[in-house]
Amino acid sequence: MEQTVEQKLKALWAWQSVETQIDKIRQVRGELPIEVADLEDEIAGLDTRIEKIRNELDELEDSIVKRKNMIKDSQTAIKKYETQLNEVKNNREYDAISKEIEIQGLEIQVYEKRIREAEFEIKNKTEAYEATVKNVDFSKGELDAKKQELETITSETQKEEDQLVGEVEKAEKSIDDRLLKVIKKLRKSFRNGLAVVSIERDSCSGCHNKIPPQLQSEIRQRKKIIICEHCGRILVDEEIASEEA
Repeated sequence: MEQTVEQKLKALWAWQSVETQIDKIRQVRGELPIEVADLEDEIAGLDTRIEKIRNELDELEDSIVKRKNMIKDSQTAIKKYETQLNEVKNNREYDAISKEIEIQGLEIQVYEKRIREAEFEIKNKTEAYEATVKNVDFSKGELDAKKQELETITSETQKEEDQLVGEVEKAEKSIDDRLLKVIKKLRKSFRNGLAVVSIERDSCSGCHNKIPPQLQSEIRQRKKIIICEHCGRILVDEEIASEEA
């Protein structure tokens, strides 16, 4: 059976009234859900940073071990070349072996320099690692506290919210699909979530702009769906609003 315009307006107002009640319940939670999500993202980022620093520290430690082994290899080579010096037969051989000893000595200096640099980097990264771990611990403490607070608030209101969500779903069944799409889109357009509003003091209660007397008269006749020419919200008369209050 086709609904009258009046029935449609009453269904729209009933839907908006329940949605507004849900909004009020969710407002009690304030910014807590966002804060919890932000903290979870922050902790995930810090955990990633910790893992990265840990991997970098492992690589630095490995590089130190590798260079220490290279130093040992160079020292072994120097000893071998020094032994060969005692067995040279001419100046050319002596110069060549001496050059090799010099090269190995220079390589040892380079390895030692790289080890010092790695140790300095390890010191800095270890400090960064420890600071990040402290930040994670602090953020986890904050997260636990906010989660507990959110859980307390949610547990107090969840039953009522679930009931209201059921009422919204029921209300939506009495609204045709085209209108439902319009009001849902409107609802998302406004921060206060008001898509269907009443006349209050000769004004739109959504944007508070004055409604011309002629338009008010048409709204009260309930013969067609009328929107506010300023904000685009659907308007209902005061009686519908008070009937459904």
